[in-house]
Amino acid sequence: MLKIGEGGFGSVYKGRIKPITPNGEPVVVAIKKLNQHSLQGHKEWLAEVQFLSVVSHPNLVKLLGYAAENGERGIQRLLVYEFLPNKSLEHHLFQRMSPTLPWKQRLEIIIGAAEGLAYLHGGLEAQVIYRDFKSSNVLLDQNFKPKLSDFGLAREGPSGDHSHVSTAVVGTHGYAAPEYVETGRLKSQCDVWSFGVVLYELLTGRRALDRNRPMGEQKLLQWVRQFPVDSSMFTMLIDPRLRNQYSLSSAREVAKLADRCLNKNAMSRPAMTEVVESLQKALLMTEEKTSSSSSKNHSHGFVLSPKFVDQKHVVVRQQGKV
Repeated sequence: MLKIGEGGFGSVYKGRIKPITPNGEPVVVAIKKLNQHSLQGHKEWLAEVQFLSVVSHPNLVKLLGYAAENGERGIQRLLVYEFLPNKSLEHHLFQRMSPTLPWKQRLEIIIGAAEGLAYLHGGLEAQVIYRDFKSSNVLLDQNFKPKLSDFGLAREGPSGDHSHVSTAVVGTHGYAAPEYVETGRLKSQCDVWSFGVVLYELLTGRRALDRNRPMGEQKLLQWVRQFPVDSSMFTMLIDPRLRNQYSLSSAREVAKLADRCLNKNAMSRPAMTEVVESLQKALLMTEEKTSSSSSKNHSHGFVLSPKFVDQKHVVVRQQGKV
């Protein structure tokens, strides 16, 4: 098996399983092998099995099977998922060797992720709090459709008259909501905060926490404060890899939404259904800009390629000529 990832609770491998029918092709899968001696790893494995066995949504990764057996070196625990070949949102935002994700595609990906979170928060009998939303947990299939993964930290939300769930603080530094870190009180709004962090990662192409940057730029949420959304300096925070190939009004809409998600008052943060609506509005702005640009190009007798190309090597084709 080919090792394709590693986390705190184990490693992930690419493998194949036998086809269901005699003449079928082997199925490519992702296999998570959890640390054998980790008590927390066993809790994570059990949580994922219980959770993914009862949910179904196009923006949640599919669990195909699981196994656990005692061996000489402890309990062997495996989780088998559908294989998603285009890695993660994190990979495409931060790996400089990978092609730049166009602005419109970034929006389409994050809308799908938002719809997955909205389903967890309101589409089940009992609310589920993801507790570990981050760009590395947004996986991408062959068509770059997003699927949330890694549900070992997911918890059932409060019920009845309870406003929160009290729990040990877990998650990833840089993404966790401040009130959760300080008190251990978990609410769905904690996921909304994490979503706001990822929105700024999407806008800037910078990690939530990057120790390799200068001291004043290591914490993303502190750095972006220098560039208020309604100021003339706002464009300075946009990912330079986009090379100005984006809708400014759309980017401002996303930044305003991110700020709402990052409200220190948890109850003032938007619900994920509202987040989805705001992102769809931002996507519409992008499509309108693209349509408008296309019309202008036609009016001048030229057609520009709809795909991003290096501005130094723009090739145009005069209408009516081959």
